[in-house]
Amino acid sequence: MTMSATYSAIDGAQPAGPAQPAPRASYDPLRFCVYTTVALLAWLVSAPVMMMAMSALGLWAYGRAIRGGLTRTKCVLRSPRLVLGYLSLVFIAGAAALVWRLMH
Repeated sequence: MTMSATYSAIDGAQPAGPAQPAPRASYDPLRFCVYTTVALLAWLVSAPVMMMAMSALGLWAYGRAIRGGLTRTKCVLRSPRLVLGYLSLVFIAGAAALVWRLMH
């Protein structure tokens, strides 16, 4: 007998089959979608640099998740591609606002 064999608690004599690994769910970086939305709302009182930083983190995280097999996200937009578009637009808006502030 091996140390890795599992035994039934009821009869104690028959080894149970090997434990089946749980199906692995793909990683959903929802928090970056939420953080970007919060940064967008906070733009009214803070610098657009936060929008750029959070959306850049979100773009990186969602890009990595999509490469890892994510096909549906818990974000309101549901489609990871739509989330990437949203995060890209927020990043571009933050960059434009930052340039505008620096120019004026």
